[in-house]
Amino acid sequence: MQLLKPLTLSLALLVPALSGQAADFSDPTWPCVQRKVETLSLGLMWPFPVDPADLPADPALRTEIEELAHLLSLRRVDLADAAPSISAFARAHGGNPKLLGLVFARAFDALSKRRTRIIGGIGDFSLGQIALSEKIDETRAEMDLIMARAEPDYDRVDALEEQLDWDQVIYSDRQTSIRYLCETPTLLERRLFGIAQLLQQAVDS
Repeated sequence: MQLLKPLTLSLALLVPALSGQAADFSDPTWPCVQRKVETLSLGLMWPFPVDPADLPADPALRTEIEELAHLLSLRRVDLADAAPSISAFARAHGGNPKLLGLVFARAFDALSKRRTRIIGGIGDFSLGQIALSEKIDETRAEMDLIMARAEPDYDRVDALEEQLDWDQVIYSDRQTSIRYLCETPTLLERRLFGIAQLLQQAVDS
């Protein structure tokens, strides 16, 4: 179990580094408290040499690797529940770090791609909120201009007020989902670190 301690230390150091604690206000497409890290590094999570393209020739073994990696990449599957499958794979292959590394590489590829799509979605979401906020400001400014006239167009004001109320409701409702959206990339990072730790334990055992 000598290799577990360095990885555990890496977890303690890297999760805060990746997730961060301060929003980057220079990036209007990133509304999250967590620092934006667009891509992850497999090498920071897995301590053994691994070439994701170096798959074994045996089709049955390749299928085993793909199936275990797919299981680990399913967020609905608790890692504690997946641990027996990792142990069984490791026992069948003598804790081979190359094979376990290929499992991790496949899981890393699936989860990091999912994380990238989510970060892109957060950016689109933020731009949409910015546009809606600007629209709300423009509506208020138009209402002020109309009301400043000697003979205000009250029908137009009523229409603008109705639109303003609706836009503000939409804006507020969307804001409530930001916390969940922002937490998702961090949760995926932590799952990848957890997968790496379980697979490394299988190498050491």
